[in-house]
Amino acid sequence: MILSDKRILEEIEKGSIIIEPFKRECLGTNSYDVHLGKHLATYRDRVLDAKLHNEIDGFEIPKEGFVLQPNTLYLGVTMEYTETHSHVPFLEGKSSTGRLGIDIHATAGKGDVGFCNTWTLEISCAQPVRIYAGMPIGQLIYFVVEGDIETLYNTKSNAKYNNPTTRPVESMMWKNKF
Repeated sequence: MILSDKRILEEIEKGSIIIEPFKRECLGTNSYDVHLGKHLATYRDRVLDAKLHNEIDGFEIPKEGFVLQPNTLYLGVTMEYTETHSHVPFLEGKSSTGRLGIDIHATAGKGDVGFCNTWTLEISCAQPVRIYAGMPIGQLIYFVVEGDIETLYNTKSNAKYNNPTTRPVESMMWKNKF
């Protein structure tokens, strides 16, 4: 089941969902709108290697916006810091974002129970499009979890994306053993 607006508000009141900053006008019928932070990054190398630490170069989106180009993966970040202690958060693009040809995640739209951070976005586009810091970029949807949680994400010793940040975080695939 997906949480309704009233239920999201109840969970925020209980402290099981935290959204900072929280703005009531961003609460939809069954989702919460999140916004693009001012930091973007691109990988230094055009060819990425899953076994290596692929480094990124970060930059700020200027006031006049930044034009995304096709065939480039941009890492962005949400303005909102979130914590989810009892539900599974999903981040999806807004329909208005999709209608501009912008994808906000390649495959990483689901968070884990216990995820406490901003969301790194894997941004790509179908054609050149100008984006701006602070623009609505996606929406969080919260799902009910069936059963007890043994280990919350923020308590896992091997959690790769646990350090709070306001900047995009590159892939940590290289930390896996394969």
